[in-house]
Amino acid sequence: MYSNYYEMIAELKAHPLVRISVAVAQDKGVLEAVKLAQEAGIAEAVLVGDAALIAPLMEEVGLSADTPILHEADSSKAAMQAVSLVKKGEAQVLMKGLVNSSEFLRAVLHKGEGLRTGRLLSHLGAFEVPGQKKLLFITDGGMNIAPTLYEKKQILINAILALHGMGIIEPNVALLTANEVVNEKMPATLDAKILVEMRNNGDLPASLIEGPIALDVAISQNAAQHKGIDSKIAGNVDLIMVPNIETGNALGKSLIYFAKSKMAGIVLGATHPIVMTSRSETPEGKMNSIALACMV
Repeated sequence: MYSNYYEMIAELKAHPLVRISVAVAQDKGVLEAVKLAQEAGIAEAVLVGDAALIAPLMEEVGLSADTPILHEADSSKAAMQAVSLVKKGEAQVLMKGLVNSSEFLRAVLHKGEGLRTGRLLSHLGAFEVPGQKKLLFITDGGMNIAPTLYEKKQILINAILALHGMGIIEPNVALLTANEVVNEKMPATLDAKILVEMRNNGDLPASLIEGPIALDVAISQNAAQHKGIDSKIAGNVDLIMVPNIETGNALGKSLIYFAKSKMAGIVLGATHPIVMTSRSETPEGKMNSIALACMV
């Protein structure tokens, strides 16, 4: 398990370069992140978009002129072309550039030419929290607003398979709720109970899942002992699944702004990992997301 992004990037350097297909690449922050990934020796890129806009930005950020550009001024067509490169195996990671999210996702989910798998798309965040011994993963704080039980199952499958891809063979998973008591007035606790049963019946990938479970118990063995809860994962959680997007958004931003955590995020559920970061994310944060996608 990786305790920080430095360790992850060091591991990636021992493997062949991953190729990133950047959709509508005329975005300075994205190009700065691509430059950082290239300099770190973990990835290379092909840039799809308006060449007249991309070229001067490449020069401004110092991105190698050898980085290929595929000219397409129309953003919808550029997004489709970037997706097509991944679909054809000419790139292994798709990255969003200066294109509207809905337009970008339409290309990803195109029935004929997209990257559909039949699974739900979901977000996986990875947080480097100061003082913690390993990265903390959170799902889904970025895509699905109020997932149903079936959707939660799909979100869990996506996240657990991604952690398997990173070498975490049996991740410890906490199904986050307000407390550990199953209560009909709190639907998230009912869903958590059923998801644990699914895991026990072999309906989910290899993992150790507990829920319903509150945040203090998930992250602290002392809290579990104080509450008299016999937990095998308390204080050693790999993945937290939140019940809705508000919880995930608040938890993630609390880690960033209060705990000064570093965050990366990718979209799962397509044939290949997708880097789809906020415009406000720093180049370093975008590069960490590239590293996470390469690792998965």
